[in-house]
Amino acid sequence: MFALRLAALVAATLATGLIAGVFYAYATSVMPALNRTDDRAMIDVMQKINVVIINPWFMIGFMGTVGFTVLAAALHLGKEHRTTLIWLGIALALNVIAFAVTSGLNVPLNDQLAAAGDPAQIADLAKVRADFESAWVRWNIIRAILHTLAFLVLSGALFVAGIQHGRTQASGSVATQQVSQARPVPAAGVQTAGQSYHAPIMVQQYAFRPATGQYAAHPAGAQHLG
Repeated sequence: MFALRLAALVAATLATGLIAGVFYAYATSVMPALNRTDDRAMIDVMQKINVVIINPWFMIGFMGTVGFTVLAAALHLGKEHRTTLIWLGIALALNVIAFAVTSGLNVPLNDQLAAAGDPAQIADLAKVRADFESAWVRWNIIRAILHTLAFLVLSGALFVAGIQHGRTQASGSVATQQVSQARPVPAAGVQTAGQSYHAPIMVQQYAFRPATGQYAAHPAGAQHLG
């Protein structure tokens, strides 16, 4: 079960980190570069980017920021995982907010840009660009920050989960040793399970009496040879 919890936590961390990286790349390179181009080039490139980015690799990571985090949180339900679950709850909240920013703000702007049509046929390129660019860049920076914070929190959750697992393993080892040391040691002469029974052997000593010409029991009595 620990392996499954760890796999879900790693998947959530990886997906969140990758998506944070994508949005970081937009904020630090793609959008600043497009800002230096003319209106037609900027609109044309962004329309193409918005089409090609809808691919399985991106969608697995994007959906996984929430999906994998939910799975990891579900697998960490229970009192013994409470600390890790708190970290996961914070990361999930951050990822959900970032997901909402993308779905509710950036995507509608993308759709608006696509609806403008072929850049060669747009009458007022400057207006289309102005309605899209500044707002899209602002919300992209916000979602990049949110996903980055979620990535850091998930990394902390991984660390805490590792510590908790190590403590659990150590506690189990100590308990096993204590049980082993507490087992009673059979006393000498006491029969235990699996041992064969040996009956005691009694030897009676005799002494010769010249007065009667007979042997009689020795006063010392019997000796126990068992």
